[in-house]
Amino acid sequence: MPTTSAHRHAAPPRAGGPRARPPAAAAPGAVPSAYAPMLLAAVIAAGALPVLAVWWHDTLPIALHTPGGYVTALGRLTGLLAAYLLLALTALMARIPLIENRIGSDAAARVHRALGEYTVALACCHALLIIVGYAQAAHTSPLSETVTLELDYPDVLMSTAALGLLVWIGVVSARAVRAKLAYESWYFIHLYVYLAMALAFSHEFANGADFISSSRNRILWSAAHLAVAALWLVYRVALPAARSARHTLRVARIVPESRGVVSVYLTGRDLERLRAEPGQFLRLRFLARGHWWQCHPYSLSAAPNTRALRVTVKDLGDASRATARLRPGTRVWFEGPYGAFTARRRRARKVLLIGAGAGITPVRALFESLPGRGADVILLYRAGHHHDLPLYAELEAIARRRGFGLYPLLGPRDAPGGDPLRPEALRAAVPDVAEREVFLCGPPGLTAAASAHLRAAGVPRARIHSEAFEL
Repeated sequence: MPTTSAHRHAAPPRAGGPRARPPAAAAPGAVPSAYAPMLLAAVIAAGALPVLAVWWHDTLPIALHTPGGYVTALGRLTGLLAAYLLLALTALMARIPLIENRIGSDAAARVHRALGEYTVALACCHALLIIVGYAQAAHTSPLSETVTLELDYPDVLMSTAALGLLVWIGVVSARAVRAKLAYESWYFIHLYVYLAMALAFSHEFANGADFISSSRNRILWSAAHLAVAALWLVYRVALPAARSARHTLRVARIVPESRGVVSVYLTGRDLERLRAEPGQFLRLRFLARGHWWQCHPYSLSAAPNTRALRVTVKDLGDASRATARLRPGTRVWFEGPYGAFTARRRRARKVLLIGAGAGITPVRALFESLPGRGADVILLYRAGHHHDLPLYAELEAIARRRGFGLYPLLGPRDAPGGDPLRPEALRAAVPDVAEREVFLCGPPGLTAAASAHLRAAGVPRARIHSEAFEL
């Protein structure tokens, strides 16, 4: 364990040691993390085209001859797009394996967060535009028209409740609010989105001009909702239930690693059938008092084997703190394994791993399991102080056994010498950094800054694979 207050480099690995054969190309469908959010956004945008076509087909030219007609038509369009995005956002969180394990849970969460803001904005615009458009057509004030819509039109009160729920969820998801809110509170508030969807669906069929007069549109829209509901039930309920029953995971033991950090060893049946990979994570629900109603994601912190799985938990709140007090034998309901932060994305022979905070857990599993020898694999472990280096003794043992490079980078980002991950520091520590595949995991701020530094150091964007861990 390093003891300096700045940062120390381990001795560079010898370049003449035996090397593994170059790895095969990434598995078909494995998307570089730099492009994963763009791919998801493009697919969702393509899915909006039929929605636009329905709106255009059902918008009569005569309706666009007056200012009120234009405003009402825009109100219908924003309402359709908001409803479509709400459906797409639900599908993103359905734990679909293609998305979770080929594109990445982290990418899906980022797209979900970004599009969620647009969804709430479009829903608010829909309500305002419809009120103004109807008021102009009826030659009344917007306030008077609001009262008329709420009291005289079917299911408008329900849609108002749905809009209120969406705004509430949007407010608690804002970064400034989310940082002060317990994960459990944030999670349970998010469950109200399903109630909002049900209320909005009823409103769409009761008042939507695109659905009232078209049985075809009603059938297609209902089919889309049923398809997303089926995906959600299969991958969020049925598959986890089947896997939990089949593998009967239990807590085997709890091992303290460092200050506020413990490793949880899990045993079960037929663990090889899970096909878990280093770098992936599980969503665990411990069936113990005070735990059973919470489900939290934890990365595998060691390469999985047929006997046991291990996750390492850092004290980041009440739930993670209570994990250290779990008793051996506790049953575990789980989802997964999930995640695309795996060797499937590796294309280059040489690899650079960068880990920080809770992000060291998947990086440690990769460090143990990646093929190679000597300088093929180098790990930069970023932390503010030597007390903040959990699992470091294990990493040292792996580095000695396999000849890999291990570089602990200690100190604050605003230290006199500058950020240890700045481009010139990266090139000094790893001279061939531009030739390497990079796997980067840590807090969002560090991940974003390190990605920019890596690009400035000459690493192509397609070779930087990142996963952000909220702290």
